[in-house]
Amino acid sequence: MNDRSSKFFVTGDPLTDILRGLRLDGVEYGRCEFRKPWGVAFPAQAAARFHFIGRSGCWLKQPDGDWVALEAGDAVLLPRGHVHVLASGPDVEPRSIADYDTAKICRDVYCLSNCDDGCPPATLLFFGTMHFNVDSAHPLLGMMPDVMHTKRLEAFEPGIPHLLAAMGREVAMDRIGSGGILARLADVLAATVIRTWVECGCSDSSGWVAAVRDRDLGRVLAAIHLDPMRGWTVEELARVMGASRSGFAERFTSVVGQPPLKYVTQVRMYQARQWLIRDRVRIAVAATRLGYESEAAFSRAFKRVIGAPPSHFRGGAEEAA
Repeated sequence: MNDRSSKFFVTGDPLTDILRGLRLDGVEYGRCEFRKPWGVAFPAQAAARFHFIGRSGCWLKQPDGDWVALEAGDAVLLPRGHVHVLASGPDVEPRSIADYDTAKICRDVYCLSNCDDGCPPATLLFFGTMHFNVDSAHPLLGMMPDVMHTKRLEAFEPGIPHLLAAMGREVAMDRIGSGGILARLADVLAATVIRTWVECGCSDSSGWVAAVRDRDLGRVLAAIHLDPMRGWTVEELARVMGASRSGFAERFTSVVGQPPLKYVTQVRMYQARQWLIRDRVRIAVAATRLGYESEAAFSRAFKRVIGAPPSHFRGGAEEAA
């Protein structure tokens, strides 16, 4: 294949290729030492959160309001950072995480405790904040449940407990380089949890996930997500799949639920929103990157997909890229 998209498919696994583009841009950890009774309220945030219960059990109030018991060694991932509570019991009135005093252990790792009198804590847990590099509307993130319990995935991926145990050891030890090691472990853990969740059938078998599991359509999705700046055409995408133009378009629409170019436009506009919010690029720069001949044409396409003009995400401040 002479098409430059062929450079993306070194693994032969569409999901792996898509996960190559899903990274964590910054990790912050908290080591918590608590004596009963205790409760911590975590407000909603754009970033993901995860929790690892290192010693003793506790309770999690999920975003839907239901309480579930967690045991030592359990871990949960909240990919969209919804509001939730961790507590020694459902009847404990929680304090906001912002109300706890913190002490820095090492870079990006700090300690919270309610053991002011020096008594040993009954509960030891770790939590992390993870910033995904993709837009919150990315299909993979959007289809995930509000809470992902890693224990439910351990039967499919036995390496998950080892990753969590390694993270626990790094947080517990104030050693040079712990922050960087934790960031790498978190990256691997997130990719492992997401991959296992998709592969083990813990989601709907239709729509986007079904397309990723389909080896032919999966190659197409991987190409789009790995190179959203490219002005993909139906003909080029059909060549990636190795099918005729009409056959590809019909199959893509049937499985994914929308025509190929509509999907491409959505991915491109989600990428543009990330540039505007995260990188503070100028609207004109985003338009040029995506191949639009004018800023007005780009703004119309952006508003059609996102529901608001690009200036809404720039806050009216046109800074240099």
